[in-house]
Amino acid sequence: MAEERVVHVTTKTRAYDVRVTPGAIDRTGELVRASAAGERAFVVTDTNVGPLYLERVRASLEGAGYEVASFTFEAGEASKRAGTWAACLEAIAQAGLTRDDVVVALGGGVVGDLAGFAAASYMRGCAVAQVPTSLLAMVDSSVGGKTAIDLEAGKNLAGAFWQPRVVVADPRCLATIPHDLLTDSCGEVIKHGVLADPGLFAELERSPINAGGYPEDALAAVIARNVEIKLDVVDADEQERGVRQTLNLGHTIGHAVEAASGFSLGHGTSVAIGLCAIARAAAAIGACDEEVAHRIERVVDAHGLPTDTLLDHNRIVELAAHDKKRHGDGVNVILPRAIGKVEVRRVSMDEFARLVDLGCGTAALGHAAAAGPAHGDADAPRDTTTTGA
Repeated sequence: MAEERVVHVTTKTRAYDVRVTPGAIDRTGELVRASAAGERAFVVTDTNVGPLYLERVRASLEGAGYEVASFTFEAGEASKRAGTWAACLEAIAQAGLTRDDVVVALGGGVVGDLAGFAAASYMRGCAVAQVPTSLLAMVDSSVGGKTAIDLEAGKNLAGAFWQPRVVVADPRCLATIPHDLLTDSCGEVIKHGVLADPGLFAELERSPINAGGYPEDALAAVIARNVEIKLDVVDADEQERGVRQTLNLGHTIGHAVEAASGFSLGHGTSVAIGLCAIARAAAAIGACDEEVAHRIERVVDAHGLPTDTLLDHNRIVELAAHDKKRHGDGVNVILPRAIGKVEVRRVSMDEFARLVDLGCGTAALGHAAAAGPAHGDADAPRDTTTTGA
């Protein structure tokens, strides 16, 4: 029998368990029932995940005594908008859910964000259970209670903090996702190592987790460790007022790259680019040694992720100005000081522009990025990425 890893979460608003167990998806009903009451369960999923797992999860929930209804939307970040969210709420209401019932988010980060926000909004809040099926959702978006949809002005600008009742993470689900999606998810895993765990980072240096034949139990351990890292931060700052901001390492530039691509680049890929860029900028201003930036670039490249962008620097700054991380006339950036140690630094938008100049389009990789555009080159390519270290 596969080893079950349980990470217990305690926040000011709710305590819950994150269960990382191979085969757990077929125990969804049992695990949800143990954490949420009610008579009805409403499963939210997308067109990629639904055909794979919806009927198995439905059967499990029905076996646990729930009356089950579902809502499936078109897969992709483009669906994480107000229209889909409103349609989901209407479907939840038509299914007759009450505040005592439960919404089950079955899928990746887009599903988890949208379903979680719907649960937070419906009748001013009903229970939600997260059943992540991508590595990115398992290690990041399903844990911590942040739910959101995108607006025209930017990513995740409308949302709520709403903790789940349980997170059911089955590593075997990763066998059914495309390899490029698994690779994309590695961006957040690498980020967690840089943020808080030199041992995890060293493990990623030794053996990329998206390489073929990576042991199932070892992958489950990596997932559980990532959850622990995130929760250590969330426990200290549930509402993202202070230390939780460190989880945004790589995100300020990464979100800009992601938005500029029209969300054709995955979130983890964009974070990997942002992580390398801010590491190069940190080395350039003396916040960390150059070897720290080089190690980050090497491990990102080893996982098959891009390490740089040729996006116009003005465009990065423009998009960052609309990001929810902006505060007044400045933005908080997270600078790596060493592997396992970071610093939150408030900078003006002009100072942020300088960091962009220092970190983006400057990697000496033998690619076009080595001669990337300087700040103000409006005719430069807007979404090209480069790989290599």
